[in-house]
This record gives sequence, structure tokens and C-alpha cells, in this order.
Amino acid sequence: MTNTVTVLAESTGFSAVNTIWVLLGAALVFFMQAGFAMLETGFTRAKNAGNIIMKNLMDYCIGSVLFWVIGFSFLYGDSIGGFIGTPSLFAAGKFAAAGDLPKRVFLMFATVFCSTATTIVSGAMAGRTKFKAYLTYSAVMSGIVYPITGHWIWNSAGSVSYTHLRAHE
Repeated sequence: MTNTVTVLAESTGFSAVNTIWVLLGAALVFFMQAGFAMLETGFTRAKNAGNIIMKNLMDYCIGSVLFWVIGFSFLYGDSIGGFIGTPSLFAAGKFAAAGDLPKRVFLMFATVFCSTATTIVSGAMAGRTKFKAYLTYSAVMSGIVYPITGHWIWNSAGSVSYTHLRAHE
């Protein structure tokens, strides 16, 4: 009797174990959002609690949409001079960095890291910025800054990636 997971892995070409492991990792990183929200709420005055929770929620809402629309391709697209990935809307096309993972799983994994990286700064900005200014920061960080700097390091053709630096020794 064949296992359903084995049949699925053989029919799609994806490793089921790797896929489940990456999804579990993505879930744990996603829950870091809640952890940062609680940490930041505990370090600020009670009047800012609602504002902090809303900022953390909006980080994921805005960040995931912008990262999906353009950021993912900036991060993992074919490199343009080691600086930025080739832009493509809505993560269209193939991305070699996904390896033996389904692209949607890889996109989810990358998205939660982008949103969590954006959230880290919200604690320093708690009670110091207007909500609209923070939303602007979140949009710029998720759609432009994080994907481009991530491309430099995590894309194999990025300008400061290990693979790129080793090739130019």
C-alpha cells in the first residue's frame, strides 16, 4: 500500500518533508509577529497598546501584499548587476531559489520573514510616529528596502552573497 505523501511527492516532484518543514518554519516566524506585539505593548504606556497591535497587524497586511506584488521578484528574480532582481508582478515566473519547494510555499516563507523584519522597528517607533507615517515606512520597507538588500545576500548572484564573493576571489 503506497503512502499518500509519497504519491504526492512523486507526482509533483516536490519533497513532502521539505515542504512541511518549511511551512512549519514559516508558521513559527509568523508567530514572532504576535511576540513582538506583546513585547512592544509591554514596554510602552497603556494608551499606546491598541496602536501597537494595529501597527503589527498592518505590517503583515501591507507587507504581504507588497512583497507578493513586487518584492518577491526583487529579492529572488534574475539578478540585474547583483543589485536587484528582475521585476515581475505577483511573483510570476520561475524562481531557482525555491529549489525543491512549491513556489507558493517558498513565497509564504519569504513573506513572513519580510513582515517580521519590518515589525522589528515598530517597537522603537512606538508612541513616536503617526499611524500614517508608520504605514508609509512599512510599505517602503516591505516593497523596496527588504527585497533589495535581501537580494544582495540571499540571491546567489547578489553582490555580497557568499556564492558571488567566492567566485571573485
